Amino acid sequence: MANTFELDVAVLSDYLTENIAGFRGPITAEKFAGGQSNPTYLIDAVSGKYVLRRKPPGELLKSAHAVDREFRVMKALAQSDVPVPTMRLLCDDDSVIGSMFYVMDYIDGRIFWDAGLPEQSPTERGAIYDAMNRVLANLHNIDVDRVGLSDYGRPGNYFERQLSRWTSQYRASETEAMPAMEKLIVWLNENLPPDDGLVCINHGDFRLDNMMFDNDTPTVLALLDWELSTLGHPYADLAYQCMQLRIPSDAAIPGLGGIDRTALGIPSEQDYVRRYCERRGIEGIDHWVFYLAFAFFRLSAILQGVYKRALDGNASSQKAMDYGALAAPLAELGVALIERGE
Repeated sequence: MANTFELDVAVLSDYLTENIAGFRGPITAEKFAGGQSNPTYLIDAVSGKYVLRRKPPGELLKSAHAVDREFRVMKALAQSDVPVPTMRLLCDDDSVIGSMFYVMDYIDGRIFWDAGLPEQSPTERGAIYDAMNRVLANLHNIDVDRVGLSDYGRPGNYFERQLSRWTSQYRASETEAMPAMEKLIVWLNENLPPDDGLVCINHGDFRLDNMMFDNDTPTVLALLDWELSTLGHPYADLAYQCMQLRIPSDAAIPGLGGIDRTALGIPSEQDYVRRYCERRGIEGIDHWVFYLAFAFFRLSAILQGVYKRALDGNASSQKAMDYGALAAPLAELGVALIERGE
């Protein structure tokens, strides 16, 4: 474990014992290998297992690594149809471990890191993707007022604001010229759909490996990694999910492009979108190419930030450089998409 990510377990144990009901130390802390943004740790205490998620050390981009927002949204969704872990504590006192963090219950389950699900049968794969689809539809159907999240973001003009935000984030982490990103930025701004007034809780990073599944069934136990969540537009999450079907299977973050998904039992993009629409009671989705192109642009901007943090020595994973190198190829996939018009 890199020194910058080590925790003072004695200080942390005392703090958690004082601030979480029923917590008892001493503890051990082990950093999970995954995660490019907010370092995450397994906390093993006398009273049980917990998960701690923190802001990384070092200089950070404005509004990035919002662990306090993650904590808030998961706590708000505790009684909803979207499964989340039980949240225990949010600490904004940097003196405890060096940055803001929160603690939640540990969940014993499965995380599928490979979207192709190589160890599952075709029937199991179909059931897992359908479970994901159900969680996404349930999330977008939540009444934001009822769960106390009406101020979780600014409603309206979502894609216009997101384009501005991620263009700024990209510029702040730009390390070399990326022609495909410049083309995407121009095209997206020129092809913004009219604001249709749709507002939902937007997860922001909805994908298979951000979900915890039951050990024996395709049941989703928890939707994780809410750092990029906000009040937003439902089709941003849906297109982001479907983008994975188009990313090559040999990429640093492998997708399902070029794979015979029918043989695997994984739904096609058309079937996945159709099932989502059925669950939400809508007829279909206009401007789909825009939403997909935006997904490629946004992920490219995010990965450029990962790459910049790696160069600066602040990335939380050894794979950060490889992931960051995917920024340009993703932008090129987005450009190819709009040039084909599908």
